[in-house]
Amino acid sequence: MSVAFTREEDLEATAADLPDRPISAHPNLVTASGLAAIEAALAEARAAYAGAQAQGSIEADRTAMARATRDLRYWSARRANAQLVETEADGRVRFGGSVTIEREDGRTQTWRIVGEDEADPANGSVSHVSPLTRALIGKSVGDEAVVAGQSVEIVAVD
Repeated sequence: MSVAFTREEDLEATAADLPDRPISAHPNLVTASGLAAIEAALAEARAAYAGAQAQGSIEADRTAMARATRDLRYWSARRANAQLVETEADGRVRFGGSVTIEREDGRTQTWRIVGEDEADPANGSVSHVSPLTRALIGKSVGDEAVVAGQSVEIVAVD
């Protein structure tokens, strides 16, 4: 067949073939605020999907439809396997709680341990599957742990 009779794939069609967002193999533990955020993201994804469908022909904006479909699949799966965890303070580092550590150089840092979708290290929250959390979980004030190759001391647990 002649090249003149074949259609080259255009940029929009390529963009419409978005890969799925990866879903973690870890349990989807969430705090109450994390569950609310997942539900809000799911509602937003549903609205985006409905909006993309309302545009008329899927060919009109394949990228918007692909993005909306991908996000709807992701947030539906995350909501379906979310496990709400409510723990009470018991003096140990735990999911949903906060921990303050002191590094060898005297710096202190406070982290809240949350689910993967709500983790935001720049704002002081880390995932329950992060190396930092794995090093600290279950420990109490005064305990030491090794974080990023350095010794840290737990100075507060909330």
